[in-house]
Amino acid sequence: MAQGTQSSGRVGLVGLMFFTLVLLGLVVGALWWALQYMQPPPQRTLVIATGPERGAYHTFGRGYQKALERSGIRTELRQSAGSVDNLKRIQDEKSGVLAALLQGGIADEKKAPGILSAGGVFLEPVWIFPRSSETIQRFGDLRGRRIAIGPEGSGTRALAQALLGAAQLDGGNVELLPVTGAAARDALVAGTVDAMFAVAAAETPLIQEMLRDPRLGLMSVAQADALTRLFPYLTKVVLPQGVVNLESDVPSKDVVLVASVASLVVREDLHPALVAQLAQAASEVHGGTANWFQRAGQFPTATDSAFPMSPDAVRFYRSGPPFLQRYLPFWIANLVERMVVLLVPLLTLAVPILKGGPALYRWNIRRRLQTWYARLQRLESRMHRTPPSPESLLAHEKELGEIVAGVGAIQVPKAFGEQLYNLREHIEYVRAKLAREREQMA
Repeated sequence: MAQGTQSSGRVGLVGLMFFTLVLLGLVVGALWWALQYMQPPPQRTLVIATGPERGAYHTFGRGYQKALERSGIRTELRQSAGSVDNLKRIQDEKSGVLAALLQGGIADEKKAPGILSAGGVFLEPVWIFPRSSETIQRFGDLRGRRIAIGPEGSGTRALAQALLGAAQLDGGNVELLPVTGAAARDALVAGTVDAMFAVAAAETPLIQEMLRDPRLGLMSVAQADALTRLFPYLTKVVLPQGVVNLESDVPSKDVVLVASVASLVVREDLHPALVAQLAQAASEVHGGTANWFQRAGQFPTATDSAFPMSPDAVRFYRSGPPFLQRYLPFWIANLVERMVVLLVPLLTLAVPILKGGPALYRWNIRRRLQTWYARLQRLESRMHRTPPSPESLLAHEKELGEIVAGVGAIQVPKAFGEQLYNLREHIEYVRAKLAREREQMA
């Protein structure tokens, strides 16, 4: 091909490459920007620290597990010694624990940074069981007694020590035994223990058994109001007369207790979508639960006295599940939600590209035609300025041949056919002028 045609082709190719690189740069930039805000996928397994196998925490954990696995979320329950142990595990990044049940008052934001609350989930009364033959109404009555307060790592032990400490009762004037559960109950019945602390939900099977056991009594906390002032995370509650067994009138009178609110807590790096799913599971497990101390719908709560609330849990309690999760399976909905972050910048670019692309294409076609028009006009101008001679005629014919070859290589859409034919007619006009000049020189 002639030099002019090659030059024009190179110019067109360079322009196309430049446009392509600019477009590619915009797309890459938009994707990079979107990735800064795109959340990683949720953790594949949600590990929850609960408590002893027969305890209420583990029972509720199984309820969470059942609800979560219906959404396709693999859930693993880790048994533990109790709330203190749960707190240590969720703070330890290497443990893999991402959520846990904690007894109220165990810790707060200052002692456990990086922990968020997914809500208060149920009341845990403090049950103090002596033998039925004992009369114990105040903490001072426990002086010199043998008291089962549970093992190290349990929330019961931590709260019992706090309450006893407020009454100046410690290892020097009481004997604190690391016994809990059925073993503590059996020791109490056998007389090797004088009193037993338990911090547990009313539904706990062992609590239900002990309340119905005529060999055991239940301490009514006469100083409950004082305790709620000393320990703001405690609430005064009443076990009504006859509520355990109406026929046998158990208990025989109202029993005043104090209770803490158990919290469902999560690590702050737990994926927001899983936090919302966990809050939904807690709503299923606790939302319809009414017992002696709480009404249906009272829990879970969107407040927590110890830890900051997770915004994702609060959003669920106020508005329900995210829109897509109401109609799609969890993992599909989450994938779509994450992909939207990528689609927004791409769609933002797509609008100007879709509008500007055709315009740029039309401009490129016109530019290629105009290039040959301009060259043909320059040739015609030189023909007018240059006196006819064999040399000039040969040069003009050579250049016209290059123009003809270049225009012949152009392919344009039908919409530009008229302009191409006009250019070819102009070429024929110049060709005819050159033919007349040759005839005149013959």
